Amino acid sequence: MAGPPVAVVNACTRDGRGGSPTAVVIDDATLTDGDRHTIARTTGTSHTAFIDTSTADTPTVRFFTSAGELTNCGHGIMAAQAVLLHRSGAAEQHGSLRTPGRIFATTAIRRRDGVEVWFDQGVTTLSNQADATDGGIIAALGLQQADIAAGVRVASPGTPRLLVPVRDHRTLLSMQPDFDRLATACRRLGYLGCFAYALSPTARTAAARMFAPAIGVNEDIANANSVGCLAAHLLDTSGNGDIEVHQGDTLKRPSSISASATRTGSGIVARIGAVVDTSPRPARPG
Repeated sequence: MAGPPVAVVNACTRDGRGGSPTAVVIDDATLTDGDRHTIARTTGTSHTAFIDTSTADTPTVRFFTSAGELTNCGHGIMAAQAVLLHRSGAAEQHGSLRTPGRIFATTAIRRRDGVEVWFDQGVTTLSNQADATDGGIIAALGLQQADIAAGVRVASPGTPRLLVPVRDHRTLLSMQPDFDRLATACRRLGYLGCFAYALSPTARTAAARMFAPAIGVNEDIANANSVGCLAAHLLDTSGNGDIEVHQGDTLKRPSSISASATRTGSGIVARIGAVVDTSPRPARPG
């Protein structure tokens, strides 16, 4: 029996190119979690967003990879909101999406090259983490201590991940992690993955690579939540929480994500934005 229609969009494009192919399904109430997992494994994308529009005024979105369900997915939120705007025919939407973790305020605006989507990430907690080197994560990333530009840090908008600053762009591009070893270390320490980045001399832009083999994604083309985490870290350490991050170059899928972090009474929060190309044709899982 054929599954539900699957729209594949490119989330977080850069100058109208690349982006992360992300599958979006308007969820059928008859689907089981097993069905969703099967669909996620067969779409040919790293992540699949399932949208339930029957829940009052706030659509519910769930995210699956080949390894199982995630509580949150930043570029999945963007892809889902872009598809909802595209389906509505409106030029702009201001609303919210409910995920298993929380409700996210969202904004979507039609642009010439796609749909610009922003969402409020919420509070990011930051902590220094010496166990990263003791746990072998730096070695699993294929790095030596001399390759690290500053202290690594754990950042969590709900799911912890390790922020790893490397000394330059060349070091970043040359990284060749041992994915089996990295997955084992991340699972043991409770990390989603490792976000390696290199800042430009102006510190207003950065290049990054996100490695998350523990959730079945060896390298992510675009990881929006980690960009928000980096913005929070930069605000905390330098006072400047505005950043644009380029990813996906090693995968020949250039992506771009922007984030702006601010301090609130609850902690550091970030707003994250990117453009989603909704033009790729719909597909069905085989």
